[in-house]
Amino acid sequence: MTAIRILVGSVYGGALLTARDIKKTLDTEGHTVTVLENPSLEDMTGNDDALLVCTSTTGQGEVPANLLPFYVTLRDQLPQQPGRPFGVIVLGDSSYGDTFCGAGDLMEEALFETAARKVGDTLRIDALETTEPEAEALPWVREWLEKI
Repeated sequence: MTAIRILVGSVYGGALLTARDIKKTLDTEGHTVTVLENPSLEDMTGNDDALLVCTSTTGQGEVPANLLPFYVTLRDQLPQQPGRPFGVIVLGDSSYGDTFCGAGDLMEEALFETAARKVGDTLRIDALETTEPEAEALPWVREWLEKI
């Protein structure tokens, strides 16, 4: 089974609830899932677990405040993670146009700069289309795990 670290960026709790639902489901399936609500760089560099970013987007496509220190440190230090698998689930509101799900794009770009390996396509969950992001996230995560 797979060890996964979920890096959570949440403003109003939607991304955190989604991450917790993913953990609850995957734990019962034999995976080891750690949900990191305020991740630090050491949470990433001290292991080789698969990384899953589960974040909402705030402001004009920005990373939420609880994930921002991790993001800034990641961009500043760029600890190399060659081949480390990662995926991105991002919650947003398509009425924001060009900045829709921008936090996911920022996190993806930063992880690419560490030489991590993106697995699958980014799951973009639109608040205008769904009120239960975990319902979309769980099937996506199962497919993502098959590709790791």
